Amino acid sequence: MPIPAAFRDRLSLPVIGSPMFIASTPELVIEQCKAGIIGSFPALNARPAAALDGWLVRIRDELGAYAAANPGVKVAPFAVNQIAHASNDRLAHDMEACVRHEVPLIITSLRPPREIVDAVHSYGGLVFHDVISVRHARKAAEQGVDGIIAVCAGAGGHAGMASPFALVREIRQFFDGTIVLSGAMSSGGDVFAALALGADMAYLGTRFLATTEAQVPGDYKQMIVDSSSDEIVYTSLFTGVKGNYLARSVAALGFDPANLPEADKSKMNFGSGGGSEKKAWRDIWSAGQGVGNIQEVLPTAELVARMRAEFDDTRRRLCGAA
Repeated sequence: MPIPAAFRDRLSLPVIGSPMFIASTPELVIEQCKAGIIGSFPALNARPAAALDGWLVRIRDELGAYAAANPGVKVAPFAVNQIAHASNDRLAHDMEACVRHEVPLIITSLRPPREIVDAVHSYGGLVFHDVISVRHARKAAEQGVDGIIAVCAGAGGHAGMASPFALVREIRQFFDGTIVLSGAMSSGGDVFAALALGADMAYLGTRFLATTEAQVPGDYKQMIVDSSSDEIVYTSLFTGVKGNYLARSVAALGFDPANLPEADKSKMNFGSGGGSEKKAWRDIWSAGQGVGNIQEVLPTAELVARMRAEFDDTRRRLCGAA
């Protein structure tokens, strides 16, 4: 299955801006969608829980007004990420709001619950689930998800260690839904490569941290610009799940990036933002291995326009003018 029919004619690039804790708010999501890529945010970013309704109304209204004022421009749908974990005591509340507002795409993490799939399908929405292994992908497929996000080696935040060459092609053997690739991509050329690999879409997070609309401190954005791929540490210490973080932010809080203990997975608590005294991603800053290819902070609209040009240049270089 390629890009879902409901999305196909609304995208300028086959890209989802991944939902990032703290960073993804309506400002970033709206600019991503106006630029023609799917913008997303974690439901838990809307605090208190009652704020979620306001976020959903604002995003829908602003995108609708922009589309009406700019006929012919591709305005992408948006997505909301739901953390399906026992520590997320907001899940039922947040899903009720998403169903009521008929959010076009729900991205589930950690567990792909059938009840979420059924609820979203009831109004014609879609569910994509992120995975780090074939085993997790099979479980998601069994739950009836419409898309699987393969979070491969080098992705920011919670990431796996699998090569995309292995994971994407193996998932395709048993799954005919949409496959989205995540992991260290930062340019339009990278998006083209994801499609060549067999994915239908690309999933980019770290690159959008270094945008003017991302709601993170300026020091965080500058650290992304200044860091290289060998300054990313992979650890479970901060949430109980393995993830990639900026070594400089880890060291700034007194940890030794080269000697981090493993976390107790049973103490994961996504409702509070992590399992360590220092909260990810407020104090410990997440990023993927693609940081070495990020040289500046840009407005989202300018960044996506650049990525479209890079995508087209790569296609022409490899495939010819046709």
